[in-house]
Amino acid sequence: MPKPELTACGFLIVQGEPIDSFLLMKHHDRWDLPKGHVDGNETDLECALRELVEETGIEKSEIEIDSTFRFSLQYHVQYKRTKGKKKLKKVVIFLAKLKSPKEIVITEHQGFEWFDWNPPHTIQEKTIDPLLKQAEQHFAST
Repeated sequence: MPKPELTACGFLIVQGEPIDSFLLMKHHDRWDLPKGHVDGNETDLECALRELVEETGIEKSEIEIDSTFRFSLQYHVQYKRTKGKKKLKKVVIFLAKLKSPKEIVITEHQGFEWFDWNPPHTIQEKTIDPLLKQAEQHFAST
């Protein structure tokens, strides 16, 4: 498999016992996770934690990270960051549970929503749906 030229990392944040909802951020044209591109020598987890704070205000101390879950996929992108050139991008998503209710602070998005955990989900076919399917299987096996 070719080495990706870009890497983005983020979190699937869930809440409830049992899980009853998950957080998505509103872009002008789609829903997405709190995530962003790796800076410098950051690890994937460091990037995901930084982006989580920047995009939601959720701090590491306010979540329980599931160390047994990691979702990854690769696809080609072509946008402003790549100067119009097609590049291979890797996305890595971690799973974490919010310890207690938290006010979400919007900084880079048009909004957010806590979606009901009610599999199967049909939100975004190429990225969000496969992630949620893997999370559903993970929850069923734990």
